[in-house]
Amino acid sequence: MASTIVNMPLNVGTIKGLDCLSHGKFNANVLPIRPSISSLPQRRMVVVKASTNDGPIKKLGMSDAECEAAVVAGNIPEAPPVPPIPASPAGTPVGASVDIRSRPRRNRRSPVLRSAFQETSLSPANFVYPLFIHEGEEDTPIGAMPGCYRLGWRHGLVEEVAKARDVGVNSIVLFPKVPDALKSPTGDEAYNDNGLVPRTIRLLKDKYPDLIIYTDVALDPYSSDGHDGIVREDGVILNDETVHQLCKQAVSQARAGADVVSPSDMMDGRVGAIRSALDAEGFQHVSIMSYTAKYASSFYGPFREALDSNPRFGDKKTYQMNPANYREALIELRADESEGADILLVKPGLPYLDVVRLLRDNSPLPIAAYQVSGEYSMIKAGGVLKMIDEQKVMLESLMCLRRAGADIILTYFALQAARCLCGEK
Repeated sequence: MASTIVNMPLNVGTIKGLDCLSHGKFNANVLPIRPSISSLPQRRMVVVKASTNDGPIKKLGMSDAECEAAVVAGNIPEAPPVPPIPASPAGTPVGASVDIRSRPRRNRRSPVLRSAFQETSLSPANFVYPLFIHEGEEDTPIGAMPGCYRLGWRHGLVEEVAKARDVGVNSIVLFPKVPDALKSPTGDEAYNDNGLVPRTIRLLKDKYPDLIIYTDVALDPYSSDGHDGIVREDGVILNDETVHQLCKQAVSQARAGADVVSPSDMMDGRVGAIRSALDAEGFQHVSIMSYTAKYASSFYGPFREALDSNPRFGDKKTYQMNPANYREALIELRADESEGADILLVKPGLPYLDVVRLLRDNSPLPIAAYQVSGEYSMIKAGGVLKMIDEQKVMLESLMCLRRAGADIILTYFALQAARCLCGEK
């Protein structure tokens, strides 16, 4: 193929569009170049590009033997010349080559190579989409979580699930906003077979039978005290009595058609008890995603606004883990594995990448990470203030969770990120 050599003066800042997020749009005939940067000295660059001549090279009608004979006789067919070595800017040190045998940058020098050697992938199939639901018909914006809503369970929710499925997100997890009048100290509404969550599961399964539905197993949305368990009069969270309620809640959700029940309460022994309760009712096929390492984090604030589920008093530090602890996650991991968990989850996500990797290195089970509301809202706020590129930071944060070892990610960015990965605007 003939080639064209263009020798042109230009001011060059940097060549963009050659990273992993844009290599799919790379055109060999066009080098996208940022506008000139006035502070840089003007210099000349040699650009070698393929010829723009239309059509393929004309065939001469020669056989293989004739082609070979011509080459042997010294009649070498034309080919593009060796491209010239691009000039370095004035002032570049001469003869400064360093004797380095291993140069990792060789494997990063082009989009094709970077893509070929990429160790971690990110796909809509990796996402579980958390969705807030309520009894109303209208979708209510959540102030602290731009782009998120309390969705009407019969209308807005169905539409949102359809949008997610269109871009490959076919797993959701439901979080209900329960009317205050239905809340009680023992959270009995949690196992009402005709409650908001069971009704919603039945509706979604009727419309989308292959949709994977995760559910939250905890009492805080149903508790008048706002805690994940039953609260004694002296403020102590009762463990075993709470587990009894959680078992009834999980069975109710499974009966409605839930695929994965997810105890987020952090009570001791709840995974084993729920597994036994499900099996006893004939739900051996229903999986358990345990919140194995759920920390008493300050990143949950926007979520609690979304569900109006802040504790009426105190905090959750007697049952959720201390953010300063690392090895303790192994204790929870071993307990959950032995009790029959199918998936192990770390919450929050990005601030706890070390814990995600700890679980990944110590268990063969699938690992989940929850990119929580505070993480989501910080990226959104940074984007609005133009302090960061929201889309790039969003995708990078999700890739980091995958790189740390998460097989699936619960993220409020699921729909937005999937659209980006699918090339939609």
